[in-house]
Amino acid sequence: MRRTGIGVVVSLFLAFASAGAQAEHAPWPSDWNNWSDSALWCAVGNAGNTADYTGYGAVAYTYNIGKFDVTAGQYVSFLNAVAKIDTYGLYNVDMATNAMGPHIQQTSQADGSHYSVASDYANRPVSDVSWGDAVRFCNWLTNGQPAGGEGLTTTEDGSYYLNGATGTQVASVSRKAFAQGARYVLPTENEWYKAAYHKNDGVTGNYWDIPMGCNTVPGRDLNELTNPGDNANFWVQGGMPIDSGTYYTTVVGEFELSQSPYGTFDQGGNVMQWTDQQLATYGYMMGDSFYAGGGSIEAPNSRAMWSLANEDPTLGFRIVELPEPATLTLVVLGVAAMLARRRWPEKLG
Repeated sequence: MRRTGIGVVVSLFLAFASAGAQAEHAPWPSDWNNWSDSALWCAVGNAGNTADYTGYGAVAYTYNIGKFDVTAGQYVSFLNAVAKIDTYGLYNVDMATNAMGPHIQQTSQADGSHYSVASDYANRPVSDVSWGDAVRFCNWLTNGQPAGGEGLTTTEDGSYYLNGATGTQVASVSRKAFAQGARYVLPTENEWYKAAYHKNDGVTGNYWDIPMGCNTVPGRDLNELTNPGDNANFWVQGGMPIDSGTYYTTVVGEFELSQSPYGTFDQGGNVMQWTDQQLATYGYMMGDSFYAGGGSIEAPNSRAMWSLANEDPTLGFRIVELPEPATLTLVVLGVAAMLARRRWPEKLG
């Protein structure tokens, strides 16, 4: 059983925290709203891998997961497309007024509300979003990013059928299959966990403890002086805000040498991330945040639960793109053939 003891020793890493100028970051896409750009995605293969000892991580198909958390700039594009009249509360004032939040501004104009975010916050993760806000964003992407009021062709149907459900009412909402119209979705816990911790070494049950491809306690070095890196944005006493003493979150991909084995960034810090999983009126989230002490970076501790209605500056999301059914069929046939070959000597005996 793997253990790193992050909660015990994380305070030792305060000396490595950087309060200097913003460092380099991972390569960003040329257009953050072009979701067909491969620069926004990481392919997670090794379909049919087995679970970690925690019980998580087994996924029977190949899928794409967001390389980065959804950013404030991407969410502003969403708001401006559908929330001139914000029927279902996709925006809340804490997004502007909370110093730890995404600093998204709302202004009233003749044709309704308009939204903006300053350039120094645009590429930081969006936060203060509920589970319902996150899946409405997924619906909007699935529907082709249309402009129009919040309704069945924009936010209320697509990968999830909400039809006006808000707050904890979304507890009755579940993700559709691809054949039913789903494409962009919140990750399941297994999808999120595999992208973060699996060693990307074939159809195995081999996992790291830390989502930067290692089992060692991370630091918070914005300058990433070692390659590979092992750094994340999490809380240590006296060390917040991390970025220039001003910004609680870092830009997505700030720790450019600290990606997971599949290539994702920030699954170990910055903001916690909603998953697709629910329990009654609660939703499960994964990862750590700038306001947590680093213990949730470690695989066994990465799972937590909050009200589905919760909107908090430490909570954001990333998304998954589902594979087409043809891909799933090929994977299932391949796994079945592999299992049949493994059983063949037993049949001969």
